[in-house]
Amino acid sequence: MRKTPAVLIKNMYTPLPARLRPVQLEDMVGQEHLLAPGRPLRNLIETGQIPNMIFYGPAGVGKTTLAGIIAARTDRKLYKLNATTASSENVKEVLAQIGSLEGEKGLILYLDEIQYFNKKQQQLLLDAIENGSVTLIASTSENPYFYIYTAILSRCTVFEFRPLSREHILTALRRGVRFLEQDRLTVEAEPEALEHIAATCGGDLRKALNTLEVLAARKTGQTVLHITLENARAVTGKANLRYDRDGDSHYDILSAFQKSIRGSDPDAAIHYLARLIAAEDLPSICRRLLVIAAEDIGLAFPQAIAITKACTDAAAQLGFPEAQIPLAEAVLLLATAPKSNSAADAIGKAMKDLQNTELGEIPAALKDAHYSGAEALGNGKGYQYPHAFPDHYVKQQYLPNQLKNAVYYTYGSNKNEQAAKAYWEKIKGKKV
Repeated sequence: MRKTPAVLIKNMYTPLPARLRPVQLEDMVGQEHLLAPGRPLRNLIETGQIPNMIFYGPAGVGKTTLAGIIAARTDRKLYKLNATTASSENVKEVLAQIGSLEGEKGLILYLDEIQYFNKKQQQLLLDAIENGSVTLIASTSENPYFYIYTAILSRCTVFEFRPLSREHILTALRRGVRFLEQDRLTVEAEPEALEHIAATCGGDLRKALNTLEVLAARKTGQTVLHITLENARAVTGKANLRYDRDGDSHYDILSAFQKSIRGSDPDAAIHYLARLIAAEDLPSICRRLLVIAAEDIGLAFPQAIAITKACTDAAAQLGFPEAQIPLAEAVLLLATAPKSNSAADAIGKAMKDLQNTELGEIPAALKDAHYSGAEALGNGKGYQYPHAFPDHYVKQQYLPNQLKNAVYYTYGSNKNEQAAKAYWEKIKGKKV
């Protein structure tokens, strides 16, 4: 196979996001929580005291750009590797530069998507980053505490990057328009078009600038370019949702979904349901709704789980898009229902005792007496059958001796549980 001539690679077209990549901190947009004056990361960069770091956050928010700025400001040689394609040999080639003329002022290794390196590959870096001969700046879109090995984590400081706001994206898009106009071109961009791009890129500046570049394509000789809302809509389609069924966004949305229902906010609950529906993640929605019905509504409205089961079964049978209707019904029912976590709390306490407490023997009266020889063992002896007593209740010990005073269930303050509490206080009060 013929190799591509080097001259062709050199002259390949450079995408707009790369041409607009900031070269100084002042030109970056967003990440004020890290880079505003006085913030820890800003202070480190300004002093030149750069530790090993992990940049954690979604794509297109400035992680690679900042690594380049740090290398330039500290006058260090920057090597970039992407863990999706790099090999152990590539890492060794970088480490071989330690002590060379190129690395005399220090080396920075920017390792993108470090989570794709296995344990052995990550361990290649340990000695070098431990003694400071190489400064590691790793980036990842996955939670580093789940995907990066402890030995690397313990030697690095994690900085979390956030999706860019609409205003941040708009600032960069306007800069992009001005940049395009440098090429003897007049760009007439409808404000609504830029707003639409900013609203649908999901906080990803790279995606927004790529969209602008597509809209800015021009014919030979054209000197005036119109960027319209109509064309922007045609290019972007629906809003970009950050959702990975195995990643943080998946669990973050599900967490917000449950907490909104638990907090009795039907509007927020419907919003997060819409996100899950847009991702067509029906199994996760159904499972989480059933959990919520038991964990957060519970005995305050015991019928909720049966209704929720009916709604989720209907959704599974219907499929999308119709499934969204019974799912919305279940969500609104749960969000507006009275709440009780007494069942979840009770089983949680009991499970904790299994781990931390001597359980003791089941009382002999409660043991199985339906087999030959059980009577000789004393099983079932002294058991009193509640249905043989008034109100179907008789006082007797059910817990093992070591746990006989344990209290796992506390009646909730809702109407249903308070009614049950009043009933049993009345019945059990007769038996004292």
